[in-house]
Amino acid sequence: MEIKFGNRTIGMNHPTYFIADIAANHDGDLERAKLLIRLAKEAGADAAKFQNFDAPKIVSDYGFAHMNAQVSHQATWTKSVVDVYRAASIPFDWSMTLVEECQEVGIDYFSSPYDFTAIDFLDQYVEVYKAGSGEIDWIEALERMASKGKPLFVATGASTIGEVQRAVQAILKINKQLVLMQCNTNYTASPNNYDHLHVNVLKTYGTMFPDVILGLSDHTHALAPILGAVTLGARVIERHFTDSNDREGPDHKFAMNPKNWARMVEETRLLERALGSSDKFIAENEVQTAIVQRRCLRAARDIKAGEVFTREMIDVLRPATPGAIKPHEIPDVMGTKALVDMPIGKELRWTDLGA
Repeated sequence: MEIKFGNRTIGMNHPTYFIADIAANHDGDLERAKLLIRLAKEAGADAAKFQNFDAPKIVSDYGFAHMNAQVSHQATWTKSVVDVYRAASIPFDWSMTLVEECQEVGIDYFSSPYDFTAIDFLDQYVEVYKAGSGEIDWIEALERMASKGKPLFVATGASTIGEVQRAVQAILKINKQLVLMQCNTNYTASPNNYDHLHVNVLKTYGTMFPDVILGLSDHTHALAPILGAVTLGARVIERHFTDSNDREGPDHKFAMNPKNWARMVEETRLLERALGSSDKFIAENEVQTAIVQRRCLRAARDIKAGEVFTREMIDVLRPATPGAIKPHEIPDVMGTKALVDMPIGKELRWTDLGA
């Protein structure tokens, strides 16, 4: 399976596609948003992603007010949930400016929409849609994104395999261009979160949904989850991106800074090179090693023409001279005759042996 958009192709035989999710880290400042786009490009990201939503269309003020407490990552917020979402939203009229900035620096632009208006609005600006984990069971929204005919990336945090299966089936009926992303939606930046990433779910997705591309949407800092995911077949990686983890805001603490992002990309590119082929063969840079490190059959003493070979007349020694008889062929040598004189240490060749 391959997905093409713009000048990109993603799939198993192509480089991992890195999405820098700027999300709310623009801090309400368009110039900061543009700065983060440039920093993401410099750090090796392939895409800069934003989020388009209108706070009243994504959260219920009444619902959160009547929870009596803010929980999980929201527990540290000093403002109400609705106020935080309102501050984090991107004005729709920023879109063209952000697109132009991405085009200028050579990075893909797209955004996650969180209501029907945003889905339809973004169609003129994006070549890819991304559905956040919270939309996994809002099938009509997934279908609306899928109906745009563009690649759809879907995160699957805080969901069951049944919910994922239902979403995948609904999308694939409309659009075959699907990237399915394992995700854990704990945004606390706690070290304990590594125990809950379950990157191995990618193996399940690969078995259940062989016709989709796999990805990981992650909210931790270490390289290990990313390298593990790529090893398991993920070819799309998404992490939040900021210029500083010390800034105030809902997304800064668990985001990656440019230095760590660049290292992540660098290590992944090395991993891709190291993963190589699934075929087993003598690699190009091993050809000489295969001679000096492996063994062949050699005369254990001076041998006269006409002598019949016994095991005691044979040594198994390095180097494995090209054309010499190999160790696994010892049984076939037993009982043959030497056709020529052989000094001790001489490699045995089938042309020098007879019945």
